[in-house]
Amino acid sequence: MGMASLTEDERRLFPLKTVSSVISLFQSILKRTTEPDLALLSIVVGCIENTLTCNHQLLGGAKSTVLAAAAAVDETSEKLIVIPPIRKEDDFPEIEWPTVEALYVKFRAIIKSSVDLTQYGSCPEFANREIVKRVSDVIWNTLTRSYYKDRAHLQSLYSYLTGNKLDCFGVALAVVAGCQVLGFDDVHLALSEDHAWVMFGPDNKETAEVTWHGKGNEDKRGQPVDSGILARSWLYVAGNPVICSRFTEVASLVSSINPSITATTDSLEVASLQQSLLWVLYDAGHLDRYPMALGNLADLEELSPTPGRCHCSQLFSQAIEVARRYYGNSHVYPYTYQGGYFYRNRMYKEALESWANAADAIRSYNYSREDEEIYKEFLEIANELIPFVMKVEGSGHSARSILKDSECFAHLLRFYDGICQWEEGSCTPVLHIGWAKPLVNTISKFDSQVRRHVVISCSEVAEGESQATKPQEGKAEFHREDLDANGNQVVLPWLAKEQEQEERLVDSDVSGKAAEQKALLGSTALAALTDLCGRTVLSPAFFLGSDIKGGSDSQTIQTLTITGTAVTDSPVKTTTKPQLYLRSHKMAGLKDLLLSEKLNTHAISLQLTAQSQVQLGGRKLRGEEAKDAKQDGREANLSRPKRTRKE
Repeated sequence: MGMASLTEDERRLFPLKTVSSVISLFQSILKRTTEPDLALLSIVVGCIENTLTCNHQLLGGAKSTVLAAAAAVDETSEKLIVIPPIRKEDDFPEIEWPTVEALYVKFRAIIKSSVDLTQYGSCPEFANREIVKRVSDVIWNTLTRSYYKDRAHLQSLYSYLTGNKLDCFGVALAVVAGCQVLGFDDVHLALSEDHAWVMFGPDNKETAEVTWHGKGNEDKRGQPVDSGILARSWLYVAGNPVICSRFTEVASLVSSINPSITATTDSLEVASLQQSLLWVLYDAGHLDRYPMALGNLADLEELSPTPGRCHCSQLFSQAIEVARRYYGNSHVYPYTYQGGYFYRNRMYKEALESWANAADAIRSYNYSREDEEIYKEFLEIANELIPFVMKVEGSGHSARSILKDSECFAHLLRFYDGICQWEEGSCTPVLHIGWAKPLVNTISKFDSQVRRHVVISCSEVAEGESQATKPQEGKAEFHREDLDANGNQVVLPWLAKEQEQEERLVDSDVSGKAAEQKALLGSTALAALTDLCGRTVLSPAFFLGSDIKGGSDSQTIQTLTITGTAVTDSPVKTTTKPQLYLRSHKMAGLKDLLLSEKLNTHAISLQLTAQSQVQLGGRKLRGEEAKDAKQDGREANLSRPKRTRKE
């Protein structure tokens, strides 16, 4: 393809030395009727990123500025402090077309020379598993023999072509770009929140692993991802990944740009480039079904708002709406992104709600060792962020602001309920004493009246697995579709009836009190009249002989009577009690302890860290699988029976 991959006008944009010139290049390519070339764009973006971040020490005389963290950073803030640039221009070292073209030709030569399509038929129209595996092998075998899980700037083809290094996402992107070089336009990326694989075939239904994850010990390349989906691993988002088009793949390589120079320093030019490119893709509609990219754009907008654009909070909300509408509420990061934003801006009640919503999303999965990233995310929330919120809210001028809010206590319980249910049916326990201590300390901050104001209900298995029974007649089993519009609470028919009965009792109680007050209206008016007479006799004006206008007395009596009637007729204002349905065994078992007037912190810690219902030899069946197992006379839990203990 060579120079034909760019038009004459696009080649005139080189050398690239400003953010605006790169934006113009992307806009021109995205407006074409043909699909964008992933390899070319990845090389361009990677070249700029690596030049400004990996070789920043060589740019002493350049016009490069950075976003740096100050020496003393406020512990409540996660944001980087922006240091004003030396000049307004977002210039960076020139990117020449010959450099880009040489790398582009090199990548095409590697793929073309290593894959002989004649071995797979005369002229295959669609890719098959063997072809995808072969391209994956080519990329895999040309990498250095080290795994770079936490290294930055290894996600682009520039890193691959200049240093033979790629991270997990970079390998998957390289495989898709290699298939595009071979003419297979049916091969596309499928993106979860921490993993990537490919979809291919005539109907784009076939799946194949093409990269590694974690430490790279388990190489599953070429295999379908069905086993990960059946294991209910968060890594495979329950079979609800972002299935990319070619334009969404461009969005993914832009979203994967990493502006960091060090752990506390970001490149201003790279961040500005990423932000501008994401807005270009946003305006073209290529982020409409990409929650992760929307979250990244929202983070960038929070740091440096773009004039004339929507507020970052709207982008966070949009990412959540996309995750709910298109991916069955299977994605967790949109909630943690939003929770982090609320936390940084001291909107602590909203942050607790977002974190609880994140736990609602994770509760449908089984925890495994591959879920390390999301585990660390929840661990940080539980052991660092929430305790800090309680520390701030429990002292100083803002004391007792949310600690008297029963809804905040309900959010906290829902957060831990989701974590506990994530643990159930898993091979590996989640909760340990490191989780229990912060929870106990946090709960103890709430007064007993606040805790008892939450209406908690739970399933019949609350007393333990030995007492687990089927739902009573008229009660429905919980399914994922029983979530309400916000995906927060379970809408169960029997629970709704109980709520209606409780509301009727409250209404009847209110009506009884109102009737009683009306019956005492006469005595109330008499008391008011007596009080008026007493105040008249004891008034200094009475002893001084001043005139007392009868009209004012009657007006006063009338005013008192009307006021008393108005108070009697007005409905009694009652605070709505938060409703919470606990679905995990551990949290349901803690119900009485949580609502008791005096907390038994030791008992709560023991219950929370008790041996979980983890998977021992098989996997816990849920939903339709459990129903089928019961019909066949099999046990719903296929775990290996415990060995009898020898005396």
